[in-house]
Amino acid sequence: MFTLAIVGRPNVGKSTLFNRLVGKRLALVDDQPGVTRDLREAPARLGDLRFTVVDTAGLEDATDDSLQGRMRRLTERAVDTTDAALFLVDARAGLTPVDRDFAELLHRRGRTVLLAANKAEGQAGESGLIEAWELGLGEPLRLSAEHGEGMAELAAALRPLIDGHVDDEAEAGVEIVEGEDVEDWRPTRKRPLQVAVVGRPNAGKSTLINRIVGEDRLLTGPEAGITRDSIALNFDWDGVPMRLFDTAGMRRKAKVQEKLEKLSVSDGLRAVKFAEVVVVLLDAAIPFESQDLRIADLASREGRAVVVAVNKWDLEEDRQEKLAGLKEAFERLLPQLRGAPLVTVSAKTGRGLDRLQRAVVKAHEVWNRRVPTAALNRWLGDVVSAHPPPAPGGRRIKLRYMTQAKTRPPGFVAMCSHPDAVPEAYKRYLVNGLREDFDMPGTPIRLYLRGQGDANPWKNRKKAPPSKLRKHLEGRRD
Repeated sequence: MFTLAIVGRPNVGKSTLFNRLVGKRLALVDDQPGVTRDLREAPARLGDLRFTVVDTAGLEDATDDSLQGRMRRLTERAVDTTDAALFLVDARAGLTPVDRDFAELLHRRGRTVLLAANKAEGQAGESGLIEAWELGLGEPLRLSAEHGEGMAELAAALRPLIDGHVDDEAEAGVEIVEGEDVEDWRPTRKRPLQVAVVGRPNAGKSTLINRIVGEDRLLTGPEAGITRDSIALNFDWDGVPMRLFDTAGMRRKAKVQEKLEKLSVSDGLRAVKFAEVVVVLLDAAIPFESQDLRIADLASREGRAVVVAVNKWDLEEDRQEKLAGLKEAFERLLPQLRGAPLVTVSAKTGRGLDRLQRAVVKAHEVWNRRVPTAALNRWLGDVVSAHPPPAPGGRRIKLRYMTQAKTRPPGFVAMCSHPDAVPEAYKRYLVNGLREDFDMPGTPIRLYLRGQGDANPWKNRKKAPPSKLRKHLEGRRD
């Protein structure tokens, strides 16, 4: 697939154009410069053209190990690994010394570069459009990413590049695998297992995903809150196709004041809703803080399979005692996730990643589990005999029948008399029994109680019309 990297200095409209090309508001957009920090890629469509577009961080004039310097190196890497770069300048602001420096950088790297002047709608962009010729990158395209102007011209410029790329792949014998159509839930390349990594700021989420992928794909560092967008990466983890979502760190709602952080947290919550398995990453030094508990509870309420991973385990000394304390606190503080896997890992050294992968795959399998109706009803009879439901107000509750209505997460429907009178404690008894007896540890289980009405099958039967004999006898009595 042809890949196009959108590059340029901060606040020239790269993320706005990215969203325009993918047809969704995937990248965060704000008037504040430097919103994008990581590389975000997605399938794009422009007319009949299909390609992959990569949104990059703004090119900063920094080459050290500062945050801006690391962002610049990540963007340069995107230029080197994609098939072409679209260099955006701001037509309204005109050329800056930074624009000229990076035009020279693209010249030296010898990559295929398209030049575009964004925000060029109206007469305000005329001078900047003309000035862009000075960069020596050919004729600048006149674009307005916000209003969708110039998309036809961009498609015309991309067409020969994409057509040439497809021809090269055909000559090289490259087979593009689109994935397999399967009827079951097992992950495929076309439908990978969706995994979101969530947690507080500076828990090590981006470092963990970089270690899993095996390359510095996401921006990391000692600063808290580096990640802003929810970045998705496709990757085969030990033979299992997965789509990993790195999310922004989630602080307590009272501390989230800035608009940009609110957008980042909202983007992370959206990733949780689209995920199948949520990995809640904790810091071993300060595990199970109130915000960690809220994040884990959120994933459970959204009906996602949950795996708890404790990071920075390489820094712990008395590991056995610490692990025992973690398990005790987990059972006590998160009873709704009883039995969910708790895995110790080190994103820095890679220790424990094999156990984390097995826990994710197992949690996904349990999340999709279906229990036969016959087995459910045999189980229902046993648990009701062992512990009959109470009779609040003298009303006897009868549980007659149970079936599994859905998976992802498992949902069960029980037919009973007086469903509104069943205490919450008895519902928890049934849910815990389902979890334990059918080997569904940790996954959220939904139990719905429905009234069955009167058990008399003849109650609602229509009355037969009176026979001739009955009419004759009734007439004689009269």
